[in-house]
This record gives sequence, C-alpha cells and structure tokens, in this order.
Amino acid sequence: MASMSLRDVRESDLPELFEIQRDQTAQHMAAFINAAANDRDAYLRKWLRILADETITNKAILLDGELVGSVASFVVEGDTEVTYWIRRDCWGRGIATAALAELLNEVATRPIYGRTAYDNVGSMRVLERNGFVRVGEEQAYAEARQATITEVIFKLA
Repeated sequence: MASMSLRDVRESDLPELFEIQRDQTAQHMAAFINAAANDRDAYLRKWLRILADETITNKAILLDGELVGSVASFVVEGDTEVTYWIRRDCWGRGIATAALAELLNEVATRPIYGRTAYDNVGSMRVLERNGFVRVGEEQAYAEARQATITEVIFKLA
C-alpha cells in the first residue's frame, strides 16, 4: 500500500497544485472555486498571500513522496473550516480521509467545520469518516457550476 504523508506547502509546490486543481471534473465536484482556479498568475498570487498568513494551516499531501493534493484549515467569519483537494486519479483510495485525519491531529481547534456541494458524496464520506456530523445546509453560488446550489455543512465538536 502507498504511504501518505503531509508536510507544509512550499512555494515550489504551487505550479503543480495549480495543475492538479485545473481538472474540470474536480472543479465541478468542488463547486466553490473562484476566478483564480484557471488563471495561473491569479492562482499563484492568491496562494502566496495564503502561505504568508500564519492563521492558515496548509499541508501538501504526498503519496510515496509524490505531491497529490493539499489539505488546510482556515478561519472564516470566526469559524475554523477545513478544505482538501486530491488529484482525481487518487480519488477513492482513502487518501483525503487519511490526510484530513492527520491535519485534525495538528489543528486542535474545535468546533471545526467542513462544507461540500450537496452531490459530492465522496467529500461527505471524507468528513463523516473523520467524525464530522451534518449540521445544516445553505444555498450558495457555485462558480464552477454557474448556479446556486445547496452546500452541506458539517461540524466536528
């Protein structure tokens, strides 16, 4: 079985992370992307700001030493949330679940929240396998889908 590990995201990871998240199927499933997702320069500028923000925990996900995604925690309107992005050819192998579990060992803040598009069953499973419970829904505009959709909110107490 492949070995998953986390390390801090480095500036040198950004071009590869940009390419990983450009996958159209992944963008559709993630739903809530922004304009930087397909603009390399905007993406790099955004990530350089993120990397400079000490309140955000950003980890690169490595599979046998190869960069396959990222996992992070950040604060929005006073709530700490998690996010993760895995290269599509690695979906369904438990990598996101393991990466989030490892991040949660490092980020002790509770409660902590996760959000996912209503039809992103894989992402819901990642959250549930890490002890998150569904606590609500809200309607939000999903840029990747050019539509307002239901976003499901999960909480880990």
